Amino acid sequence: MSDPAAGRALEIPAVTEWAMEMLDAADLRPAPLPAVEMTFTLAGVPSADVNRALYAMVGARVCWTDRFPWTHADWRAWVERPELSTWLAMAEGTIAGFFELEAQPGGDTEIHLVGLTPAFVGRGYGGYLVEQCTRRAWQRGELWAAGSGPASRVWLRTSTLDHPNAMANYRRRGFKVAAETTGPKLVPDPRVAPWPLPHDPRSASRRFQEEELIT
Repeated sequence: MSDPAAGRALEIPAVTEWAMEMLDAADLRPAPLPAVEMTFTLAGVPSADVNRALYAMVGARVCWTDRFPWTHADWRAWVERPELSTWLAMAEGTIAGFFELEAQPGGDTEIHLVGLTPAFVGRGYGGYLVEQCTRRAWQRGELWAAGSGPASRVWLRTSTLDHPNAMANYRRRGFKVAAETTGPKLVPDPRVAPWPLPHDPRSASRRFQEEELIT
């Protein structure tokens, strides 16, 4: 029987969002190696289709929904900028995750997205993915975004809608909270993108708000 609420946006009354930062590459703490080798490849040909598919695949289960309204032209405008890089993480012969990095003015480098594909969640890959993502963020102007100058700050955003282990993972790698806000947020239904999820992850996310996420 179909869910009559499927497709509707849901207002979550209290979403806490954090900006987290690292001000020195020496602050990065390594993660344990995963059981299977993970390799990282810079996407040399920007592809709106690839980024959109990965966004839905990785993010729908943790309520990455802000880009759902984007058109194909919006995606192209996003990925085809020289200051943005997309990296694919490979393991066991398939895509295990990805991340997006942006070289911003003044040396700021933002980790826009970082996450594992569903088959690799909970298998010990997450910490290593964040470590390697952060290492590449600090290598801006060398490995990617040529001519943009060195990074002086690496930062990212996370929230209570993210995976419940995300905050602790970022802290273990050396990130610190730079800012915190709490307020209501209207969240589109992740089950509408581009293939359905069996359950609405937003319901579980509301429970996470009542738990201690910082360890």
